[in-house]
Amino acid sequence: MQLVEKPLLTARYAHTNLTAEDWQALASFYERVFGCVPILPQRDYQDSALTTEPGTRRRGVHLRLPGYGDNGPTLEIFGYDPLTNRARTAPNRPGFGHIAFEVPDVAAARAVVLAEGGSALGDVATQMTPLGRSVTWAYVMDPECNIIELHAWQ
Repeated sequence: MQLVEKPLLTARYAHTNLTAEDWQALASFYERVFGCVPILPQRDYQDSALTTEPGTRRRGVHLRLPGYGDNGPTLEIFGYDPLTNRARTAPNRPGFGHIAFEVPDVAAARAVVLAEGGSALGDVATQMTPLGRSVTWAYVMDPECNIIELHAWQ
C-alpha cells in the first residue's frame, strides 16, 4: 500500500446517511440502542437539487454518534417521498457494507439489538488479527435491514 504524502483535499469526515422507510422509527432505534443523540432541528426539504425527481421530499434527522462529543460525525437518517424499493442488503454487495459500533460485550449488545427489533446476520465470532490482537464481532441488522457490525477488542 502506498502512503499519500499530502492529500489532494482538506477534509474532515462529517456523516453517513441511511435512507429509511420510516426515518422516525429508525432514528428512535439508534437513539435507544446505541445512545445516539438527535441534533435539532429535524430536516424537511422539498424539491432539493440533490435528487433528480421533481416533487421529491426528504425528511429526517442527524444523530450524534456516541464517543465523539459535540463536533463528531453523525448518522443522518432520511426518508424520501416517494421512496424507491431496494434489494435486500448483503455484506458482500459492492458499495457501503455496514456501520460499526465498538461495544464492551458483543454477545450482550447483539441481544439488545435483537430485542429492539433488529435481526441476526450470522453468529458471534472471535478472531486473531495479523497484529496479534483478538477481536470479537457479530453482524446484526437494524429493523430496516441495514447491517451493523458490533465489535470488541481484547
